[in-house]
Amino acid sequence: MEIRGEENIVWNKQRSGESWSTAALLSAALGVGLSGAVVCRTRAGVQEKRPTAREVIAAIQGHAGVPWKAETVDTFKAGNPEMRVTGIAVTMMATLDVLQRAAGRGENLVITHEPTFYNHLDRPEGMENSDAVWKEKREFIEKNGMVIWRFHDHWHLREPDGILAGVVQALGWEKYQSAENPHLFTVPEITLEKLAAEVAKRLDTPVVRAVGNPEMKITKLALSPGAAGFERETHALEMENVEVLLVGETREWETVEYTADAATEGRKKGLIVIGHVPSEQAGMEECARWLKTFVKEVPIEFVATKQPFWTAGRSARR
Repeated sequence: MEIRGEENIVWNKQRSGESWSTAALLSAALGVGLSGAVVCRTRAGVQEKRPTAREVIAAIQGHAGVPWKAETVDTFKAGNPEMRVTGIAVTMMATLDVLQRAAGRGENLVITHEPTFYNHLDRPEGMENSDAVWKEKREFIEKNGMVIWRFHDHWHLREPDGILAGVVQALGWEKYQSAENPHLFTVPEITLEKLAAEVAKRLDTPVVRAVGNPEMKITKLALSPGAAGFERETHALEMENVEVLLVGETREWETVEYTADAATEGRKKGLIVIGHVPSEQAGMEECARWLKTFVKEVPIEFVATKQPFWTAGRSARR
């Protein structure tokens, strides 16, 4: 009704002797005003339909398929959970580089697998709040209105483990996986050296280290992304059906030394250290795919964490 009324005003003014140009200007002005109002109302409506960060996380909790633990690191780490989400960045580790790329794409909710602030509980021990690096990162998050939430414990607790599933897919090892133990694999015979090179290529990382005889021929593997720790790692290496253990990271005076001693003793054992980020990264890419199956209101993007290490003689730029 308002639009027809405004059109009649313009037409009546034309008939009463006003020039066509005046009427056209008035009509255009009214059109701009009306379209602007419509745009504003549309934007407001879209904003209202966007979920808050807390609502997105509630949806994740509802779809996780496992009971939510009271004691968990899967909590908000920074930002206002009531913030309306404009986009979601899923990543392995919320480094400043990742945050900058996410902010540049208008993604204000970051879902990270690993800590944001240098400690498992995101409370760096022995570090003052005034530390320049930590302070600048916090300020960047605040300035860009970002919300950081960690998704670690329950993504691992899913059946199958979300991280493991993504990494196995990236390696192309589904057909070699044990039905009884998803961490065990029987692959066509290959040398330790060639296996390390293949893993580096498939997981897109230039920095992979190996312990043991490079020419050792192997078929029986165990895969342990991330950092499982000495006890679990050595128990895996003790198994008769494990010749090589692949890990994300481990202490050199623990599992590395243990494997080196086993090799010196003539045992058919080897270790491949992939690096924490590349050993789990594909699992968070899988998480982004999973989220898209039920979070439909906002765009979701996987933002890869850059491999922090580089080797002598090779540029860090990749």
